[in-house]
Amino acid sequence: QGRMWAYTIGFTVLPHVGGFLGWFMNRKEIPVWYEKLKKPSWCPSRKIFPVAWTVLYTGMGYASYLVWNDLGGCSSKAVVPLGLYGAQLALNWAWPPFFFGAHNMKLALIDILCLDGLAIGTMCSWYRINKVAALLLVPYLGWLAMATCLTIRIWKDNPEQKPGKSE
Repeated sequence: QGRMWAYTIGFTVLPHVGGFLGWFMNRKEIPVWYEKLKKPSWCPSRKIFPVAWTVLYTGMGYASYLVWNDLGGCSSKAVVPLGLYGAQLALNWAWPPFFFGAHNMKLALIDILCLDGLAIGTMCSWYRINKVAALLLVPYLGWLAMATCLTIRIWKDNPEQKPGKSE
């Protein structure tokens, strides 16, 4: 029983680790670079992002625990559903360094488009295993849809300067 609590907490906390590291590594770029970018009127306030990601990471982390538990741990049946989850989580964690760190909006856009596909694949693979886990990903997919549209708009509205070009 005690070990199950540790697994529950571990799976629930795991997504927050990469999210925190992404924020920590890129936090100085937000006021210096991100604030100067042209953004659409529907762009959420900076204050919303940490709240949203805390809720979303908690939901997806707990959902991954439910799937892992229902499949009996790291069994052969867990390879695809948890592999999809791990892959989409890696792309999720990669987006801030691409966007904020490298200022590479094109790479960030490619990343988030791949992330969208993997997140949808994760939810579909989980639906047959645990419907609650799949439904816990719905708010995440909604936020990803908004984040994808936002990434596209920022990429289009802020042409990247090529090195050596003068204005």
